[in-house]
Amino acid sequence: MQPATERQGAERRADGRSAIGQPVIGIDFGTTNSVVTALRPDGSVVTLRHDTGEVFRSVLCFWADPVGGAARHAAGPAAIEAYLEEPLASRLVMSMKSYLAQRSFTETRILGRRFSLEALIGLFLRELLAPFGAEMEGARVVVGRPVRFVGERAEDAFGEARLRSAFAAAGLPAVEVALEPAAAGQRFAGGIERPETVLVGDFGGGTSDFSVLRFDPAPLPGASGAGRRVTALGHAGVGLAGDAFDTRIIDRVISPRLGKGDEYRVMGKPLPVPPGWYASFARWHQLPLMRGPRTLREIAEVARTADHPERLRSLIRLIEDEAGYALYRAVSSAKAALSSAEETVLRFQHEDFEVEAPIGRAEFESWIAPDLARMEEAVEAALADAGIAPAAVDRVFLTGGTSLVPAVRAIFSRRFGPERIVGGGEFVSVAEGLALMGTGAA
Repeated sequence: MQPATERQGAERRADGRSAIGQPVIGIDFGTTNSVVTALRPDGSVVTLRHDTGEVFRSVLCFWADPVGGAARHAAGPAAIEAYLEEPLASRLVMSMKSYLAQRSFTETRILGRRFSLEALIGLFLRELLAPFGAEMEGARVVVGRPVRFVGERAEDAFGEARLRSAFAAAGLPAVEVALEPAAAGQRFAGGIERPETVLVGDFGGGTSDFSVLRFDPAPLPGASGAGRRVTALGHAGVGLAGDAFDTRIIDRVISPRLGKGDEYRVMGKPLPVPPGWYASFARWHQLPLMRGPRTLREIAEVARTADHPERLRSLIRLIEDEAGYALYRAVSSAKAALSSAEETVLRFQHEDFEVEAPIGRAEFESWIAPDLARMEEAVEAALADAGIAPAAVDRVFLTGGTSLVPAVRAIFSRRFGPERIVGGGEFVSVAEGLALMGTGAA
């Protein structure tokens, strides 16, 4: 089944009601964070929050109850709290969305129990939605998906099918699926007073998606005043975003301190320390897979004859101690700092492994240059899919945390001019737009 926004020229209502009078819920299940919204009868959209009030991270934590040994789990902020309390006795599962379009990932074993990816995501979604039972009752549910899923061999139709199966596992077998950048555009559409062609750039943790949409504020036939037409003209996307930028920082700053680029010896012959370890180490969703006994044995064996064995021993310790989340926070904080400062210092420490490395914005931008080029290609592909030139775009709406990176914004400033660029709702616009999309007829 195609996403609801896929080139249908669909006409949507935005008067606060679905076409059949149902309440509407929007769910943005993200690589890093997840957001749930509800459309109110007056047409406003509110974000539904847990009691903690914190951003709901897309993570699960599993551990064995010390009394009796029964398996327990938590999601979101509670999962992070449980993990930080006992990192060596728990298993943190992150970036689940990144595996959706990968046929190679079918299941994993946690505390002796097998979990399919759909079951893991379904478990997470149940925890995410648990406090909102009253809001969910009888609601029309619209969920987002990227234009292009993460992965070099990602299969988008397969990814959407697994996403639907995950929601079914959470007790929601009949969700509607819409493209995330088109949803972000719905939120932006509220301020449009005349027909406009808008390029929407949605930057998540794992994907960067672009949609060209035509908004017409003229009331729809039969709508009560606030309806508007939204026509999807073209889409494109690429399976990289903020997480890829984090990967570049790890690759350049952290991994060399853990043995990347060093040599070891086999029968006196020098060989490079296997670079594949560091490709996995730099990607958050692959880090837990390195805890396998075989991988750890291989690293320990190489360390015996390595030029700098202490670096590889630090790598082993970081993997065994599941220090990935603390490292993720340090790297992500450094990246965020470079959006407003010309230089920052990446600080991280775990036992005797310590990093205090200055990073300049120009240096960081040179590292992410290949990723920026792929994003720019995707923008061109969206325009080509829509069959329009840059001059035909009236405005550009950018959303998602990565849209705040100066080098990313520069892609659009060069092509469209800074005066046409607007932003806002960087972390909630997709979920709000999904709720608004539910006001249209199916």
